[in-house]
Amino acid sequence: MTAMPRAPFLAVVAMLASAGLAAHASARSLADIRSSGTIALCAHPNSLPFASKNGHRHGFQVELAEALAHELGVTLTREWIITRFDLFRAPCDIVMDSIADPEAQEESGLQISKPYRRSGVVLALRAGDKTRSLDALGRRKVGVLTSSVAAMTLNKRGIDTVPGLFEDEILTMLTKGEIDAAAVTPTSAGYFNLRHPDAKLRLVDVFDGAPDLSWNVAIGVRRPDAELRQAIDAALTRLLADGTVKRVYARYGVELQPPQ
Repeated sequence: MTAMPRAPFLAVVAMLASAGLAAHASARSLADIRSSGTIALCAHPNSLPFASKNGHRHGFQVELAEALAHELGVTLTREWIITRFDLFRAPCDIVMDSIADPEAQEESGLQISKPYRRSGVVLALRAGDKTRSLDALGRRKVGVLTSSVAAMTLNKRGIDTVPGLFEDEILTMLTKGEIDAAAVTPTSAGYFNLRHPDAKLRLVDVFDGAPDLSWNVAIGVRRPDAELRQAIDAALTRLLADGTVKRVYARYGVELQPPQ
């Protein structure tokens, strides 16, 4: 799990989903949360743009959770986790950016809120590259996470791939000209552009909404009662309507895409 600090969005969520969050820590009702005056978030302490324990940026997971806590009339506490095994003992109530997928929910024991954004895998290209489809890539090299669904998809189409362990490293390879394109999440690419404004990487959706390469994102909640689920959904509705969710993601260079 040493790769966790720089893990891409999907790897972060997959780790959380596979850990069995509900295994040992007890769930709290809305009444319990309001009585304590706090709601607890599980997040990694060193995985920007998702979350960070230190520095002036705390990550969009933390910022969104803080906004959610405010809407619920409580304060946010952070439970910092390093490995998936930490989740067995962590007394957290929510996990941000959970994949809204029935299979993932069954594995994790989590229930989810209403979806609040869409994510997936896109093709990142250098400025000036007009490529708009996978067929147009020809024999050019595409960086992609090792053993990922995107890698398998590209290999099946006969596209030359260069494997990598982290999306930020793949994007750096792209800017250096070591590869011609990168199959990454828009979250990682957006944050990379924010930190490297001269890169001006262009993002293109070339996977045509493939179900394994696009997904809705929601809040994972440990076995909520009906009141907590309704309160979280209502809070999300308000945060989406007043632009809070969009502004939080924009601070990390990520464009908010509505869920499907």
